Amino acid sequence: MPHHAQIGVDLGLTDQEKKSLHQIARTTIEARTAGTTLPACEAPTPTLQEKRGAFVSLHRKGELRGCIGYIHAVKPLYETIREMAIAAAFQDPRFPPLSSDELPDLDIEISVLTPMRQISDITEIEVGKHGLMIVQGNYSGLLLPQVAADYGWSREEFLKHTCMKAGLPQTAWKEKNSKIFVFSADVF
Repeated sequence: MPHHAQIGVDLGLTDQEKKSLHQIARTTIEARTAGTTLPACEAPTPTLQEKRGAFVSLHRKGELRGCIGYIHAVKPLYETIREMAIAAAFQDPRFPPLSSDELPDLDIEISVLTPMRQISDITEIEVGKHGLMIVQGNYSGLLLPQVAADYGWSREEFLKHTCMKAGLPQTAWKEKNSKIFVFSADVF
């Protein structure tokens, strides 16, 4: 699993809470591949009951195997992680559904998001701390903070790639009708 020493922000989750979220993601994926009932979640801490956006990224032998998330805080964090674990494992359109023989090599990375904030000046973007979302009309693209850091992108490269993810031209971020949002994440 890629280790991100200084990516994102600390949202105050304890090591035990992070461990719980990993456990929820893994047991949920294991139950779904085995076709068994999803395990009940133990009573989550107040922090895990807070509504948060979050992404679950799956890697297998260092390669991306699925990544899906909720951008906005619509559900308690522990429920979001459970749903996004299933989505990343079985509903990411870029990959076939996960099979049980892939489980031993599966690494799960969780990114708990801070709220989105629209910016008007790109110098506010801090590569390694911020993720980006670019919206223009019906098009939108989002990249998590660790993506730019993993590829060693500059701020402009990060903007270009976020535009491409949105299905827009690379320079679309310069256009008046494009909205640029930053957010950060606690990545573990």
